[in-house]
Amino acid sequence: MPLFKIGHKLEHIKEVSFKLEREIQRLTEQNLQILLRLNFIRSEFSLNNFRIDTLAFDPETKAFVIIEYKRDKTFSVIDQGYAYLSLMLNNKADFILEYNESQNQSLKRLDVDWTQSKVIFVAPFFTTYQREAINFKDLPIELWEVKKFENDTLSFEQVQKASAKESIKTISRSDDTVEAVSKEVKVYTEQDHLQKVDSETRELFENVKDRLLNMDDNITVQPKKQTIGFKVDNNIFCDVVLQGKGLKIYLNLKSGDLQDQKNVTRDVSHVGHWGNGAYEIKLTDLEDIDYILSLLKQSMRKNKA
Repeated sequence: MPLFKIGHKLEHIKEVSFKLEREIQRLTEQNLQILLRLNFIRSEFSLNNFRIDTLAFDPETKAFVIIEYKRDKTFSVIDQGYAYLSLMLNNKADFILEYNESQNQSLKRLDVDWTQSKVIFVAPFFTTYQREAINFKDLPIELWEVKKFENDTLSFEQVQKASAKESIKTISRSDDTVEAVSKEVKVYTEQDHLQKVDSETRELFENVKDRLLNMDDNITVQPKKQTIGFKVDNNIFCDVVLQGKGLKIYLNLKSGDLQDQKNVTRDVSHVGHWGNGAYEIKLTDLEDIDYILSLLKQSMRKNKA
């Protein structure tokens, strides 16, 4: 998509090429929290003849994330992604040791949710073949395109999957590495949450989801192990937990940042809960849904980049 600077006449802002993969890596590592909400662990982590460009940790999912940077277009997303995941799952102690040494903490094996491990590829461009290769509903691999422009502007955007219905397990029987990783790594979908609740709760969630997606064109859905997150500009602004009867919605705002005249929310900043943020809403029907959406809009606007 072309970019233009507004002036007397529109001035085209040209894209500038990255000279080296290292430049992409440096920009990403220095801004890992801003770009991907991840904690930096180690650059150039070598193990068993593999060299991982960036090792990171997701504090929300409690899982390791491997990041690889590419300028060429000839690599296989599936082959390389699963090779790195296999390396991690077969050498868990080494990854934990690296975390503990870099963070000066004592992370234990049971503190890590290995089922939510993933690999992220970052590149200026991905081919049609590579985009199609990630079109599985349960693939623990993400593609992010990074572009630099001549006015010192950077874009960093995830390549969204099409409406994927097929499972990676359909091809795992022909690939030992994919099959082994798929037995341990789990990519959660909306269906994983919906199948555990009754039809009334499913209908309630679908109604809330439709209304949330209509608030902004940039909103995306991110199912996780315990919650279904809603993101705007890569920031989660609310999490939904499906229960036996109704929903719990968590607003990603700090205490004091929400204007709630009707007092329908509960401050859970000092209470253990699955979602992000300090505020919880219990929803069992669509009564007062317009007011609740006004609260969600506050969180969406606050988290929008």
